[in-house]
Amino acid sequence: MNLSELKPAAGSKHNDNFRRGRGHGSGNGKTAGKGHKGQKARSGAPRVGFEGGQMPLYRRIPKRGFTNRNTKEIVAINVDVLNRFEDGAVVTVESLMEVGIIKNPKDGVKILGNGELTKKLEVKVNAFSASAAEKIQALGGKAEVV
Repeated sequence: MNLSELKPAAGSKHNDNFRRGRGHGSGNGKTAGKGHKGQKARSGAPRVGFEGGQMPLYRRIPKRGFTNRNTKEIVAINVDVLNRFEDGAVVTVESLMEVGIIKNPKDGVKILGNGELTKKLEVKVNAFSASAAEKIQALGGKAEVV
């Protein structure tokens, strides 16, 4: 569990435009959902997350590392996987999904140069390693960045 993964319990968040204390017929009249007397019925009740002086949950959980909001999840594919396509085919992200090589392209697809390519292909994806582009072009194919 990380601090960045904490979420309120399902059904615990309410719409702010709900009108409390407008009579019995509203379903939330009389005490307006605050129960009878007690600290939480009064004004100046403690803040959300206050546990009566006990160390609150958000301070008990260790804070380690951070999650970068700007990272991109790139799906990597080796050049030898492209041998599934027939000679002279145009390989795109959509065609990779149709064949079942990738399920979810996430933020992009990169072709890596591991393995051998035996067919001339026109490959159009988000990125190539230098060795992958070299192998594709060596057979007369095209490595095009989309």
